[in-house]
Amino acid sequence: MSFDHLQDLIKAKKNPTVAGLDPKPEYVPPHIRKASYDKYGETLEGAADAILQFNKGLMDALCDVVPAVKPQAAYYEKLGWQGMKAMEETIRYAREKGLFVIADIKRGDIGSTAQAYSDGWLGKTQVGDKLLPAFDVDCVTVNGYMGSDAINPFLETCQAEDKCIFTLVKTSNPSSSELQDMVAGDRVVYQVMGDLTQRLSRDDLGKYGYTRAGAVVGATYPSDLRALRKRLEHTFFLVPGYGAQGGTAEDVQYAFDKYGRGAIVNASRSIMCAWQKTGKDGMDYQDAARAAAEAMRDDIRQFVTIL
Repeated sequence: MSFDHLQDLIKAKKNPTVAGLDPKPEYVPPHIRKASYDKYGETLEGAADAILQFNKGLMDALCDVVPAVKPQAAYYEKLGWQGMKAMEETIRYAREKGLFVIADIKRGDIGSTAQAYSDGWLGKTQVGDKLLPAFDVDCVTVNGYMGSDAINPFLETCQAEDKCIFTLVKTSNPSSSELQDMVAGDRVVYQVMGDLTQRLSRDDLGKYGYTRAGAVVGATYPSDLRALRKRLEHTFFLVPGYGAQGGTAEDVQYAFDKYGRGAIVNASRSIMCAWQKTGKDGMDYQDAARAAAEAMRDDIRQFVTIL
């Protein structure tokens, strides 16, 4: 079970956090950008190479601190095929470093289209007589608000390949309440989505008691986070919103079960851009990122004990 593997890594490193790799070119230290632009020019290829080199340096610095990384596809897609190549190489390097990889793709479609997304990111693609992996990540984020038709193709691949997903349930953005907090019978919409997520994979529990279908639940709504933890006892949580969006370690503690399990907390800019606060023009970006990741870990461990 893929979430079992993630929880094992969290337990080994005593760190329930994931480093988001959401790099804009301006997040990359000047000396790395210069080297890539000198080689490829100020082109999409140059920007993609700078991001790749930055990502590799970050993972070198973080691989013994964090259990997982989460590249956000949009930041690579904006650089065209060169960016997607950089994302694939980032994923491959992360796996070489022993990191659990969550591709933040938030795909939401049905039928053969959902199956194609699932095959490409989690499974294998038929090429002649061969089945070949493409991105081959451990986990993806899924927008399930089209219903079970948008989730089941991913779950089928997860069962075949021992992978997992996170579906959007109660997201951290300010406008999430416009839809997710609407009343739907005796529940609100995000509760309906959470219940659906847990139900679709309820018969497939891992050794820690969690299904293959996790949920994205933001730290910016701690009371909702707490209520959903009680409601969805078999659902692993991905918790965005810590740090830059205002969520605190005290808030995220409610994502975890009584054993300090069942959740992983994301931070992106606070780690990637830590070098911007040191006054050393990015030459210390690895040390700065590592220090930020360790500070986040220690902050959360004030409130969460992992058993």
